[in-house]
Amino acid sequence: MDLKTGKMFWSETYKDAPNYPELTENIDCDVCIVGSGSSGAHCAYFLAETGLNVVLVDKRDIGAGSTMANTGLLQYTNDKTLTSYIHSFGEKAGVRHVQLCLEAMKVLEHTVIPSLDGDSDFRKRQSLYFASSKEDVPMLKEEYQNLKKYGFPVDYYTKEEIADTFSFSKSAGLVTSNDAEINPFKHAHDLIQYAVNKGVRVYGHTNINGKILKNNHTELFTSYGCSIKAKYVIFATGYEAQEEVNEQNAKVVSSYAIATNPVANLANWKEAMMIWETARPYLYARQTVDNRIIIGGLDEQTRYSEKRDSMIIHKRDELLDKLVELFPELAGQVKADYYWGASFGETHDGLPTIGMYQDYPNCYFLLGYGGNGTVYSVILSQIITDLILKGTHPDLDIYLKERSFIKGTA
Repeated sequence: MDLKTGKMFWSETYKDAPNYPELTENIDCDVCIVGSGSSGAHCAYFLAETGLNVVLVDKRDIGAGSTMANTGLLQYTNDKTLTSYIHSFGEKAGVRHVQLCLEAMKVLEHTVIPSLDGDSDFRKRQSLYFASSKEDVPMLKEEYQNLKKYGFPVDYYTKEEIADTFSFSKSAGLVTSNDAEINPFKHAHDLIQYAVNKGVRVYGHTNINGKILKNNHTELFTSYGCSIKAKYVIFATGYEAQEEVNEQNAKVVSSYAIATNPVANLANWKEAMMIWETARPYLYARQTVDNRIIIGGLDEQTRYSEKRDSMIIHKRDELLDKLVELFPELAGQVKADYYWGASFGETHDGLPTIGMYQDYPNCYFLLGYGGNGTVYSVILSQIITDLILKGTHPDLDIYLKERSFIKGTA
């Protein structure tokens, strides 16, 4: 699957990223993780402390799939509002999902990042979620009331408060705390290096092109002619998992982003808040540690790379225009040093998924689809770790593909 095209940014920020060898022998392990992006890297991190014999393989360089196109906004609320989750899934499950996202943010801040050799350019941020039109204000007010009711960190900004702190004015907005930004490529490498230091074996350029699935083990075969015999397999292959299992709740679309040249003065951008909006598809923007601006969105409902790629230059220019609409003082100062189009996975119901299939015994598909994919990877990788170690996890039902917790289907 052609996951991305364009002039990529994150690889330029970490040019000395380590390389890992191709697998050239037959091996056995307790757990084999297939995929080295955010999902696979978090699985490797959490499994590294368990004493299990863990192997991670990827057909590309490490972290060189969709993670290279990830724009690194980490939030406890994202594509679907808390209000919408409650309407779709009921109060208990809807609130619990958002709580888990907030807990994942705290796990990253207080446990994961401090344990790594690098800081993955992790920076705590607030997020401004603004009304794209006046018609969205009642929805924002209801969302604010629900977030406050259940104890989530949020403030309501009026039109005047937004205008006082930004170059633009919007009818209303919510400011959420305990969010963050990250360099997703560095982060995947930092997580995997941590796992390697704990004994996890990692192989790049190792393509799985065959498998034998049995009740007590799985045997994976590589293009090089080697085999991996594993008690459990975690398929953390992102959007490419659709080529394997074709999960009906998932869809793949196309999204676009740019990274500008470094900008000297962003005084009218309060505290480097991350910015996004109520419109769907939505625009979003953030700053980087070297004072660039990343802005993305303008999604297209196509999964075909040829159509996606044909629009990259037009989308690049449109994103620049959208940025200057928000910050007019940047006119003539910004250009797109980097720009790309990429495949982007979503679920129809707005929740990420753990796929467990009868034809794949002792296998887990980690499908962290959605705009909050890195946060979802933290949640789902911890759940899968507990499933392997203990056989259960109290929050599993929320993310199983069957969605059996929904009212009337339990």
